Amino acid sequence: MRQRNKPWADDFLRVNTHLVIPNPSEHNKRWSEVFGNDNPIHVEVGTGKGQFIVGMAKQYPHINFIGIELSKSVIVTAAEKVQESGQENIRLIQENAENLLELFAENEVSTLYLNFSDPWPKNKHEKRRLTFRKFLTLYETVLKPNGELIFKTDNRGLFEYSLVSFSGYRMFLQEVSLDLHKDHDPENVMTEYEEKFSAKGQPIYRCKAVFQGE
Repeated sequence: MRQRNKPWADDFLRVNTHLVIPNPSEHNKRWSEVFGNDNPIHVEVGTGKGQFIVGMAKQYPHINFIGIELSKSVIVTAAEKVQESGQENIRLIQENAENLLELFAENEVSTLYLNFSDPWPKNKHEKRRLTFRKFLTLYETVLKPNGELIFKTDNRGLFEYSLVSFSGYRMFLQEVSLDLHKDHDPENVMTEYEEKFSAKGQPIYRCKAVFQGE
């Protein structure tokens, strides 16, 4: 869905550099300094409008959450949610996921979330999927040993593709749910998309996986 241009976005970002971090690559290997503590770092790639990351930060106050979102009009909406929540354990980055290694050092991240990523259904766009092999290489590098990759989607085709991609990349599938809400996970925090799709009776797919190494 095309996002409306927000003419106030640049001014908001200039004023709120404590929420949306400018020049984030300068903090590679030094995110603990940004948060002022050594708590685990969890990263959401494609944070959208921020409902998930704010909900997680409230649920887990002793974890530092970083949301990555490329769209300026979307990330300012997420930043407003963070601001309203008063949560101090969230930072946002306006950046492309392809640049993950510029943002985080090796083994700096404890958990990584992929929520309702663009399925890019055409075969010719396979390399753009966030569960394609080139992205898995990035995730493996920044995640700590045994760090979790948690993936949620409403798209069954993308989910099946991703399970095959994970398995082919030496990843161990810790959990696979074909209907997350039917499984009643009390700790699940929903995204805006998740609420929308589940309200229509559409199943939500989720898996947790870890990299097994060589």
